[in-house]
Amino acid sequence: MAHTETVPADMQAAVLTGFGGPEALELQRVPVPVPGPGEVLVRVAAAAMNNTDIWTRQGAYGLPGRPDALAGWRGPIEFPRIQGGDISGTVVRPGDDVVGDWVGRRVLVDPAIYDGLGDDANPIGLLGSEADGGFAEYVVARADQIHDVSSSPLTDEQLACLPIAYGTAMGMLERGRLRDRETTLVTGASGGVGLAAVQLAAARGAHVVALTTPDKTAAILDAGAAVVVHRDPDPTTTAAAIAAAVARAAPDGLDAVIDVVGGPLLPAVLDQVRDGGRWVIAGAVGGAGIELDLRRLYLHTISLVGSSMHTRPHFRRLVDDAVTGVIQPHVAHRFSLEAIHAAQEAFARSDYVGKIVLTLHRQPD
Repeated sequence: MAHTETVPADMQAAVLTGFGGPEALELQRVPVPVPGPGEVLVRVAAAAMNNTDIWTRQGAYGLPGRPDALAGWRGPIEFPRIQGGDISGTVVRPGDDVVGDWVGRRVLVDPAIYDGLGDDANPIGLLGSEADGGFAEYVVARADQIHDVSSSPLTDEQLACLPIAYGTAMGMLERGRLRDRETTLVTGASGGVGLAAVQLAAARGAHVVALTTPDKTAAILDAGAAVVVHRDPDPTTTAAAIAAAVARAAPDGLDAVIDVVGGPLLPAVLDQVRDGGRWVIAGAVGGAGIELDLRRLYLHTISLVGSSMHTRPHFRRLVDDAVTGVIQPHVAHRFSLEAIHAAQEAFARSDYVGKIVLTLHRQPD
């Protein structure tokens, strides 16, 4: 049995004190959480940053019938809250009723909070939102939500890139039934989820057409895209112009679209989807409201699929890919926990490809 390391009484954490700007996120000393029955304490090695962290701090999700209301992605948030859903680390202490010798194992944490115990359960919450997350030196996780990645060739920082962005992308590919040799369009291909979708789709043999800005072409091709379609940063560029470029890039049509943008691009490109194709959407940064000709859906038997996060089987497949090393997440920038405000500023600029990661170098006492 691995030696149980000494755990301090308190730790440093980035604590969200309420909805607001960067000032609402404070570095504090807080008690180290105690794992309850069926839980483990994980010493955080690295934690990546996501849009969810920014939007939760801003309360940007709205409520049904009140789109401007301050809320988290599932509604109210209990403050104070430690954010951070992307977590890699080492198990240092088990709670009661934990089966197996987990102490000392390198793990990846599934951050989803599910509505049941089976493989068909849906995510209804997230570490860092509905429960405390990994922007801290330690975090508590359910023992059935941790996965042993001791044999993975990926670094702790690369592993921390996976749970939310790659988990969301894996959920989209699985729900969209993407298969070998199919042609798929990935929108927002330089973002966290988009880049993950490019890598995962290419890894399963799909012909990937990626939509991104010209300056990020080389990085997207390196990630596995076969063709890159440029989205001109000029805001006057129309969705129709992008649709025409997609048609030239995929003259035989699209089997699937992995979309994290939404907005007018959806109705503009829908005509490029083959009969029986699938359009999977997990974002609306291009606009939440659209005008859609429903005949384009039912006359061509096209499936429009909403996808939020992942399921347990999706995450297990992602862990398998991490252990075998068939995917290589790109770490764009590294920051310490103390520099979390600078990390969020860098994240907001979106002038990079890959993920921004907080690296915690705490060693066992």
